[in-house]
Amino acid sequence: MNPHAPVSLSFRSLVRSLSANRALIWQLAVRDVLGRYKGSAMGVLWSFLTPLLLLATYTFVFSGVFKARWAGQSESTGSFAVLLFAGMIVHGFFSEVLVRAPMLVVSNVSYVKKIVFPLEILGPVLVMSSLFHAAVSSVVLFFGVFLILGGIKLTAFLLPLVFMPIAIIALGVAWFMCSLGVYVRDVSHPVGLISTMLLFCSPVFYPVSALPPMFQGVVALNPLSFVIEQVRNVVIFGVTPDWLSLLFYSLISLSVSWLGYAWFQKTRKGFSNVL
Repeated sequence: MNPHAPVSLSFRSLVRSLSANRALIWQLAVRDVLGRYKGSAMGVLWSFLTPLLLLATYTFVFSGVFKARWAGQSESTGSFAVLLFAGMIVHGFFSEVLVRAPMLVVSNVSYVKKIVFPLEILGPVLVMSSLFHAAVSSVVLFFGVFLILGGIKLTAFLLPLVFMPIAIIALGVAWFMCSLGVYVRDVSHPVGLISTMLLFCSPVFYPVSALPPMFQGVVALNPLSFVIEQVRNVVIFGVTPDWLSLLFYSLISLSVSWLGYAWFQKTRKGFSNVL
């Protein structure tokens, strides 16, 4: 952990670091989750109640008020709520990582200056914490699908498999953004706007097939689009994933994650000087 020693940028060192520090990553992720609800009467129970209330609100507004139907689907209006909620889970997970990452190192100055600490695990801790909330929201989604659509498809149990690539991409984004946030403090301000733009530029409120052909290719470039569509396929429509596209997307995810790690390792030597 000598700060003047050369750091490895290889993918192998990334895997080695995650493996060697897996216990510490888990402990810090648990502390981060519990810390959010510290002092509240119901504690972690809010992580379940919040998405449950959101799903109930979506069901009431889009089914009872707007009578909304999903483009190209003949299901009842109630299905619109769970289709929307499925997209919100993916966007909410990625958005949480994107918004919190720029201040990750800045808010943990003691780890940089006072103690010897593997700073590269801060990104995985953030992703693990965000995955917890996504997992709880997924349980609520399963509950909603069971009540509204009358049952859960067997393909729904493939959800972790189709969600994994976006988690890997989020890890690379976390490493890149938390490093950038040290040197460019202003980066923390526009990420909220970027998160909102991603919400409307992703197929959260609509399927990609409902867009004009000229826009479908543009939306497909959004890293959230593929995962959102696949989550709906396996959980709601009972369709198996597009395995070839999933493999290709997973390879891209690993590349993005490694690039984010390499950037973080390359720039971490200057953290103590800036902070």
